[in-house]
Amino acid sequence: MQIKPILFYNTLSKETETFKSLKEGEVRLYSCGPTVYDRGHIGNMRSYILSDIIRRTFEYNGYEVHQVINITDVGHLTGDNEGDADTGEDRMEKASVSLGESAQDIAKKYTTLFFTDIRRLNIDTEKIEFPRATEYINEQIAMVQTLQDIGYAYKVSDGVYYDTSMFKNYGKLGGINVDELEAGARVKVRKEKRNATDFALWKFSSPDQHRQQEWESPWGVGFPGWHIECSAMSRALLGRQIDIHTGGIDHIPVHHNNEIAQSEVVNKKKFVNYWLHNAFINVEGRRMGKSIGNLINLDQVIDRGFSPLSYRYWLLTAHYRTPANFTWDALEGSHAALKKLHRYFVDELNVTLGTVDSKYKEQFHAFINSDLDTPKAIALVWELMKDDSVSKKDKRATLLDFDTVLGLGLNESDESMVKLLHGGGQKLSVSDIPTNVKAIMDEREQAREQKDFRKADALREQLHVHGYEIEDTAVGPRLSKRKE
Repeated sequence: MQIKPILFYNTLSKETETFKSLKEGEVRLYSCGPTVYDRGHIGNMRSYILSDIIRRTFEYNGYEVHQVINITDVGHLTGDNEGDADTGEDRMEKASVSLGESAQDIAKKYTTLFFTDIRRLNIDTEKIEFPRATEYINEQIAMVQTLQDIGYAYKVSDGVYYDTSMFKNYGKLGGINVDELEAGARVKVRKEKRNATDFALWKFSSPDQHRQQEWESPWGVGFPGWHIECSAMSRALLGRQIDIHTGGIDHIPVHHNNEIAQSEVVNKKKFVNYWLHNAFINVEGRRMGKSIGNLINLDQVIDRGFSPLSYRYWLLTAHYRTPANFTWDALEGSHAALKKLHRYFVDELNVTLGTVDSKYKEQFHAFINSDLDTPKAIALVWELMKDDSVSKKDKRATLLDFDTVLGLGLNESDESMVKLLHGGGQKLSVSDIPTNVKAIMDEREQAREQKDFRKADALREQLHVHGYEIEDTAVGPRLSKRKE
């Protein structure tokens, strides 16, 4: 394949730049993953679709991609909601108390659900490494120790902190005004912190509170701060310098600037060459939030009769850096469009495979290489479908070529498509289903018919408690035993 330039908007430089890999033909890609104390929502999924499209685009261009998405299963404190990730309760510990389950069991449950969700969105988890923060405690301790040894960290009563005044150009990602932060515009300064922007590298366990997740360290028993895990795991798995780091725009001011400060001091190199961030997804014009009560997950999308791939399609119709407003009407439109595309592919293009049309491939390649311009790529799909000058067998080959990047499932058979959309699982016969579980299923179906989706969601959770998964397919609900 002819080498073509790939352009990305780099949050660090605030410019669109031509990509140049650290090692020819290879790409090292790190993406901030979920904190597995709760179920991820559709807004979270935009980040993983972004990293998936990046990986697919590089593969389309002939690169080998080494991709890492971390799993945060310790150290992310609740104070982050107010701009301070160093106070409040650990989210895993808090979830353990509220749900009456161990932190480890909660992490396992929501990690499994995370994998289920991203697989439903046609993200190939076999091509990605998913390190857990709790698996890299020694690496995090070693990095904190190095920072302390060279004078960038100091110990106070509640932990070990990074001294941001020591790092030149702290806040350079996104052009953060540190003077404003120091003035107290965003972070409340605690007495022992030297600077408002200083952040915890290691937190001490409170002697008055039992923690399930804590480790011995040179400074005492405790647990790592949230930011150190990404620096330690990216270094361990991808090396001291990486090509691309992705995440939501909410990570720019604190989390990603802190990663830079830690990594560049310890690694003695520029940490990341290209930073890519996706914009937020709003719901009905409002930002998603638990307090508002408008969080939507993929189960709810399926309960409404939509395919998760319809949500993927909807995301791709907007550029990743553009804020998008989710509505059920918009999803219905995307669902209809994707259904039409699949029907056309199966019914009209059920022919022998031809040759990829060079003119359309050239356009598609230019669009995706131009900062992942998926809206233009989607529009080109429809232009191709209407173009009678291209034979059906060549259309089929060309659409399949496009779909290696778009990931809309055109190359899936009917049976595998059901598995892809709904997570698979062996369908149980009626005789295998306990009477009480069957009653919950029937009640849920009635709720869905009455469009009482809140009740349907609650009944789905009851099925989870009884050890079952339920998926809504085109031929009715599919019940399966939950995988442990």
